[in-house]
Amino acid sequence: MPHCSNRLSGVALLAACALAASAAQAGAGECRAATAEQTNVLVELFTSEGCNSCPPADRWLSALDLGSAGKAQIVPVAWHVDYWDYIGWKDRFAQAAFSERQHRLAQIRRDRVVYTPQVLVQGQDFRRWAHGGFQAVVGQISARPARARIVLAIAAESHGGVQTEVSAELLEKTALASPSDYALVLAVTANGFTTRVRSGENAGRTLAHDHVAFGWRGPTRFGPDGKLTLHERLARPTAAPGGSGVAAFVQSMRTGEVLQALMLSECRG
Repeated sequence: MPHCSNRLSGVALLAACALAASAAQAGAGECRAATAEQTNVLVELFTSEGCNSCPPADRWLSALDLGSAGKAQIVPVAWHVDYWDYIGWKDRFAQAAFSERQHRLAQIRRDRVVYTPQVLVQGQDFRRWAHGGFQAVVGQISARPARARIVLAIAAESHGGVQTEVSAELLEKTALASPSDYALVLAVTANGFTTRVRSGENAGRTLAHDHVAFGWRGPTRFGPDGKLTLHERLARPTAAPGGSGVAAFVQSMRTGEVLQALMLSECRG
């Protein structure tokens, strides 16, 4: 194991360890990652297997080139909501907490309605996902200097959960509002699922899903010093045909804007 000096603390320590681990674990799978100087792009999809207009958005999310922002990373998360379940098909990935998250973000942005499929890019409504313009938005976001730093580690994995360690810090504090206005969100995501829908609006269709959210924590507010360290065990699916990972992002609780995001794939080897 690489040695990390105990003279460092918090984000600095985790960042140093991340660099050492990257070199030490080459070929054995990355279990630690850190954001760089550019801004990564969070892409969220609120979707449901009970919604007949959602499959095109599911396919769009699955087809994203996660490296299309150059050095910046695209971090996709699909939140399956439960408010379509009443119409005849229960989405096995849906959680009431994801519906609540969508409603809360709508309140923050003062949106009049929530809907599916809804795509948010960096916390803001992006209705043009099916009509082009995504790469231009990604380019604009990724050109901004990072306003938050995240270091994320997967300490252990099991069939039932993922033990994560995350440290985050707000940057350019004088240009930001109160640190307590910002929060960190963590989510386990998994890929490669298919569902044969037998009733409801998508009856008879086989749907494919990637970047599906499972266990999550947040939003967890930053302290007065603009720093945050968490050790969390997050639920994960017992089987993820396309692999799984952990997403982390820093978000304003006043505007919904996302300052920074990071995705770490499951450890291998």
